[in-house]
Amino acid sequence: MQELGPFRVHSDGKTLYKNRYSWNYAANVLFLESPAGVGFSYSNRTSDYDNNGDKKTAEDNYIFLVNWLKRFPEYKDRDFYISGESYAGHYVPQLAHTILYNNKKAKKTIINLKGILIGNAVINDETDNIGMYDYFVGHALVSNEAVNNMKKHCDFSPNATTQSATCISANNQIERDISYLDIYNIYAPLCFSPTITAKPKIASLENFDPCSDYYVHAYLNTPEVQEAMHANVTKLKHDWEPCSDVISQWLDSSTTVLPLLQEFMANGLRVWIYRLEDIHRFTREI
Repeated sequence: MQELGPFRVHSDGKTLYKNRYSWNYAANVLFLESPAGVGFSYSNRTSDYDNNGDKKTAEDNYIFLVNWLKRFPEYKDRDFYISGESYAGHYVPQLAHTILYNNKKAKKTIINLKGILIGNAVINDETDNIGMYDYFVGHALVSNEAVNNMKKHCDFSPNATTQSATCISANNQIERDISYLDIYNIYAPLCFSPTITAKPKIASLENFDPCSDYYVHAYLNTPEVQEAMHANVTKLKHDWEPCSDVISQWLDSSTTVLPLLQEFMANGLRVWIYRLEDIHRFTREI
């Protein structure tokens, strides 16, 4: 409801307007809230919330897709792509790997996977972190001195357990400098009025609204909306949140998915890695 879906939420938190750039104009799109405990997704065993991780998420997502295609077999032979952003840089490749593995094991096409798309993705811990600081200094948001100190004195390897005092000081300086920014959209304003309005503002996809998080939160926690969507049928004890508050720990997280991306290309899958700014521009053009 904030990026590629068919609807956006007005500032009243109650009414919708069409997203003229929605991906479903070009394809059938299936949205999955994952892992269990995120959004309206849940498990009937609360212990599952304590045992989440990359491996379990890939397994659960695969089981979901297989059963969904059994229920809607008319989509089974369609070209299938998986997309996601941020930490889905793990979810998407790991699910794709699971699909490839099971197709080969069964010696038939269970899911007709053709490619993946990941935006602003967590791919490789070491270079992701360095690249973030290069991005900040390249846009004159932080000082060259602070970034140079980090590169010189910080250990960016995934196995690092301690950092030097110089590294910590440089990191603290950078954190102060970017605390006034939306690091996901450095040219956008911040939300200073996190409340819904009695009268909806005129919606515009060209004019970014930094408070849209709050509109979506209000909308999806409205009982009438949940009933119409057949969501929250188990009457969860927590509200819908964009980031889960019920997942208490994460058991496994690979430091890199680069070997998986290499595997996909070797198997003829299409791999698209993009910045969200690029996809927004591309979507407007099509």
